[in-house]
Amino acid sequence: MSDPVISTDPNQAGNANLIYILYLVSCVVGVTAIVGVVMAYMAKDDAPDWLRSHYHNQINIFWKGLLYMVIGAVLSIVLIGLLILLVAFIWYIIRIVKGMQTLAKGEPYPNPSGWGL
Repeated sequence: MSDPVISTDPNQAGNANLIYILYLVSCVVGVTAIVGVVMAYMAKDDAPDWLRSHYHNQINIFWKGLLYMVIGAVLSIVLIGLLILLVAFIWYIIRIVKGMQTLAKGEPYPNPSGWGL
């Protein structure tokens, strides 16, 4: 017996995918992450549960990524911050790519509130 297929609204999934893309672009143009998090906050209440998990993931990526970057910047004075910044950047990219992959499958993001990968 196969798993039930989740019916997805392409417009809603497209909006979540656009936010992930804005986050990736923010690696070059930082302001796009702010646009993305605002979009995620605006869309999360009207989204179905499976998609809401992606919006929560996107919101968490923004705030936790910002926290990691601030801690890394402050600690860069003692050089360990540079390692923290590198790890935070890798964490940021992995969370986004993982989110895009699960979104493409039409699945909810597993543990969007988690601190790890």
